Amino acid sequence: MPYRSGRSDGSERQQRDVPMICSLRKKVFQAPPESRTQLKLIRRFAGLALLLAAAGAVRADTEYYRHVFFDNSLTPDSYFYSAGKASSPSLLTLLNGKLPVETHIFRTPPNALRLEWTSQPGGGWVAQIKVVKFRNREIGFEGEVLSFWCFAPERIGSADLPLLRIEDVSKNFSGPVPLARFSRAVPAGQWVHVKIPLRDFVNASIRPLESNHLGGLIFSQSSADAAPHTLIVDEITIESSQKAAAPRRLAAPEDLTATGYERHIDVRWRPVISEHLRNYVIYRSLDGSSYQPVGIQERGLERYTDFLGKTNQAASYKVAAESWDSALSPMSAAASAATRPLSDEELLTMLQEECFHYYWDSSGTHSGMARENIPGDDRIVTTGASGFGIMALVVGMDRGFITRAQGIERLAKIVSFLERAPRYHGAWSHFMDDASGASLPVFDMFDDGGDLVETAFLMEGLLTARQYLNQSNDEEKQLYQRISHLWETVEWDWYRQSPQSDALYWHWSPHWSWYINHRLTGFNEVMIVYLLAIASPTHSVPASFYYTGWADGAGRDSKKNDFLDGKTYYGIKLDVGTKEGDPLFFAHYSYMGFDPRGIRDRFTDYFENNRNLALINRAYCIEDPKHYKGYGPDSWGLTASDGPEGYAPNAPDPNNDDGTMTPTGALASFPYTPEASMAALKHFYRDLGERLWGVYGPRDAFNLDDNWFAPIYMGLNQAPITAMIENYRSGLLWKLFMSNPEIPPMLKQIGFAADPSIHQSPAVVSQHH
Repeated sequence: MPYRSGRSDGSERQQRDVPMICSLRKKVFQAPPESRTQLKLIRRFAGLALLLAAAGAVRADTEYYRHVFFDNSLTPDSYFYSAGKASSPSLLTLLNGKLPVETHIFRTPPNALRLEWTSQPGGGWVAQIKVVKFRNREIGFEGEVLSFWCFAPERIGSADLPLLRIEDVSKNFSGPVPLARFSRAVPAGQWVHVKIPLRDFVNASIRPLESNHLGGLIFSQSSADAAPHTLIVDEITIESSQKAAAPRRLAAPEDLTATGYERHIDVRWRPVISEHLRNYVIYRSLDGSSYQPVGIQERGLERYTDFLGKTNQAASYKVAAESWDSALSPMSAAASAATRPLSDEELLTMLQEECFHYYWDSSGTHSGMARENIPGDDRIVTTGASGFGIMALVVGMDRGFITRAQGIERLAKIVSFLERAPRYHGAWSHFMDDASGASLPVFDMFDDGGDLVETAFLMEGLLTARQYLNQSNDEEKQLYQRISHLWETVEWDWYRQSPQSDALYWHWSPHWSWYINHRLTGFNEVMIVYLLAIASPTHSVPASFYYTGWADGAGRDSKKNDFLDGKTYYGIKLDVGTKEGDPLFFAHYSYMGFDPRGIRDRFTDYFENNRNLALINRAYCIEDPKHYKGYGPDSWGLTASDGPEGYAPNAPDPNNDDGTMTPTGALASFPYTPEASMAALKHFYRDLGERLWGVYGPRDAFNLDDNWFAPIYMGLNQAPITAMIENYRSGLLWKLFMSNPEIPPMLKQIGFAADPSIHQSPAVVSQHH
């Protein structure tokens, strides 16, 4: 069988006779007209040593993606980030307009890209491989040489190889470069390494070509020999002469462990510490003797998910480290595990742990804070997602995913970072630099100050963690006091903008003041802002703000508001909302700490209202009025996420539904819709399998019409899964948050009271009697 060389002398891979076989969060929610133009487009370790090593590993997404243009396709049939077209009589094989994926012959397992063409006189063909764009990725490659590997099942003469052009992210392009200049004939059954200096791509567009901002490779017809050809292309990188000066010998990864679940096995190892490390290569054996490469993992993440797709399957694994010059280390010792059937409870624990690891394995190296998205920009940590991540950290300690000591150490690290980070009348900015803590205006230049909504999400997590701390332990008692100080120094009242205001505002900047001018009003995700602002022991706002601000004056006949609904959708009445259900994060973000069970304000019981939001969302997906693939009773949960064309607040209405499904929508709704959410979990895990499932559980989103699966995970979407499932299973986070002494008086001031018409939660209701 085709394989990758496992030589231990650090030399470059051998050539073989056979080939080797990877909100606009609802900040579009009903903003006042004057501010719309400023809105933001927006898992157990085996042994303490391995835990500490993994937690301390240096993140390297940014470095990796400064050199790697293509390694693998998430989908095994066609590659989303590609395109092609043929002009008759020439032929080019495409699948729905995309290049086919090759799953048997590759350099970087588990796949490569396949070019199949026939060049005829008078015809032509073009095949484009595009750069993968994801949130916060700066398309800026470092290096001077375009490098890729080619393989031909049958010999291709030099003159019959395609032409190649490059295109930058601004669509400026080069003239054609014949591959024949840089490669002799491609022999049958051998890999050929092609290296082309970027300077050899001569600009042919009307504006300067920026070759290091590479946006695409364009292969096209050369000689019209009227013969069919197949060329496998893989491992496309931009090489730096400094990194590739000489082969580098790397140590073999150590402490390999494997853990089996129902359909997949998680493999972990101790990191290899070397600046020359590019990635790891994972090998699997189903017979205990013959190991074949099945995947890679980039530097900085010492964990790999091998989705086998069935139960009672045993497998053994070895891992090798690979340098930037493609030299492989010796293989690690083997580790074995087997998949097995899991009960529903075990599936929930699995899911919680996988999503938890987003915040444990891959937090900011210096800050311990959550990264905005992974992969992404290593510098950027985010305030709100860190609050959610802190709640996931509490779940991780309580469920034994990590030890309590480890969790307390991480929490202290986060608090230390927050104590030194810039604050704007007590509020933190949305994004901060992991190393320095400096505010990062990611969205635009006006977003350089305090973000009250993100601060509220952070404080929701901190106050939940505060109540988990042991007051008889000096270290934890001190941490309790430090969190209390952070809480008491948030100047919620400053963010009312003026003494005459009856609402809170999202942003304030020392440079731009109230320029963004985003009033927090109307039904959305920001209920927690008003609850915390009213509860503040030092900088509170009047309880009336709950009604004049967030509730947007609901109940005033003279004022049209974006809060009350009262309509019925699919036979389900919605008391509060702005349209037919809204994106589901509205039912998650403010309710990860705040327990809405058994109590109501003037308008509704929010547990029931949130349940109805989820039921309407599911009913819409069952109806599927726009006839998208993959919608149904076990595939639902429209909410904000990444999509094929970028971030969007998907919701159950035709104007905000583009066919993109976000797993967190259904999975974070477990408290409201346990049976429907479990059906969704089983579908996402068992049916979508390896395309959707990775090291942090389900990827951010997918769109089956476009055959697209998100290349990233997002901090705002993984933690709600862990947190809300815990609230469904034990109510832990709800109990902790509601036990804060500031919360019951606040609810009483607002007018929350027991709802006698439905189920009660005695531990909760008693606080309000």
